[in-house]
Amino acid sequence: MISEADLVAAVLWLGVTVYAVLGGADFGAGLWDLLAGDAQQGEAPRNLIDASIGPVWEANHTWLIFDLVILWSAFPVAFASVMSTLFIPLTLAAFGIILRGSGFAFRKYTQRLSTRRTFGATFAASSVITPFFLGTALGAIASGRVPAGNATGDPWTSWLNPTSILVGGLAVAAGAYVAAVFLVAAARRRHDAALERYFRQRALAMGIVTGGLSLAGIAILHADAPALFAGLTGRALPLVAGSVILGSTGLLMLVRGAARGIRPLAAAAVTAIIWGWGVAQLPAILPGSLTIDAAAAPAGTLDALIVISIVAALTIGPSLGLLFALDGRSRLEAHR
Repeated sequence: MISEADLVAAVLWLGVTVYAVLGGADFGAGLWDLLAGDAQQGEAPRNLIDASIGPVWEANHTWLIFDLVILWSAFPVAFASVMSTLFIPLTLAAFGIILRGSGFAFRKYTQRLSTRRTFGATFAASSVITPFFLGTALGAIASGRVPAGNATGDPWTSWLNPTSILVGGLAVAAGAYVAAVFLVAAARRRHDAALERYFRQRALAMGIVTGGLSLAGIAILHADAPALFAGLTGRALPLVAGSVILGSTGLLMLVRGAARGIRPLAAAAVTAIIWGWGVAQLPAILPGSLTIDAAAAPAGTLDALIVISIVAALTIGPSLGLLFALDGRSRLEAHR
């Protein structure tokens, strides 16, 4: 029987998934901005990136706030443990989010080319730094290096280890892959064959990089995080296999030049591996030290969070859905 704590944990994981897919795509677009070349060479890709993420990049951070509030309210011991042990990578990620937002906003209204380049570089570099440090924090949790208690974990080795570095690299690569796939679809909507080909090539390259990192991760997790490895190759194996199949199918469609359906496939591949991780560490919220039930807040708090989540889904959900639907059809771009 599913407990209230399990239900709230599922809601939390849903928020993590949405932020990983949509927020990751935002960060990935920043990586392609960084690699676009000089002002003349990179003008067209950067214009498409700006037009694609401009209306939605702030909305995507809603999910990060949602996740933090749910974790803090529903699982306060886990929240305190994570924040006190992983304060270094989380602080660096927070600075990255702030610098990324300011760089993205200010470069649009700066007249000087040198200043615009500075803000552009700030936006692009922060788009790589932020998901990397968030990934290292997730790797620390998944590998059991965040024990329960206030600042009981090592502030350095908890996130400076092979598993954390692997997850940080995967966060950057997967976000860049999803972003490139989304930009392929955006270029096709504009009937821009050159940009569609440009981002299709980059989606293929980053898909191969992501797959290579995943294969390398098998050996890394086996040696560095055996409990996580056992979970991923045990009860979570169907989800892991599903992620491989979805990712491979997406790459095949990119090779064939298909556009319809590649965005859902890319998002589903990332979703499957995130839920595979969640299933692999059940019933723990902090593997090795704290279960979901033991970390849960009182029943009254969980009941309130379930009600709030339902209300949010019924009110905010349609608004966000409309925002992404309009952006996906380039309806917002015409009115900017």
